[in-house]
Amino acid sequence: MVYEERNYTFQPAHFQRFLKLFEAEGLALMNEHLGGLVGYFVSETGELNTAVHLWAYADLADRERRRAAMWADPRWIAYADKVLPWIVRMETRLLKPTSFSPLR
Repeated sequence: MVYEERNYTFQPAHFQRFLKLFEAEGLALMNEHLGGLVGYFVSETGELNTAVHLWAYADLADRERRRAAMWADPRWIAYADKVLPWIVRMETRLLKPTSFSPLR
């Protein structure tokens, strides 16, 4: 199992708009293609206006296949075209659970 942590920091004027649009349009598409949403969070301290989401994949090949399918979907591209201009910074980390992690 591999976990992906994605952090998107938004222009402050667009953060609440992003959250509403993601819930209305983006979430269903991501769940359809990626399927393994572990959690979705917003920052309360540190860098504000940041959305943090965790996704689970069987392995790196599974992640690559699922993300490629999502980016081949015209509905996803139309959604991404709306929100990508609002993003100031994107950060992605691939995480491998330890042998004692409850998430394995």
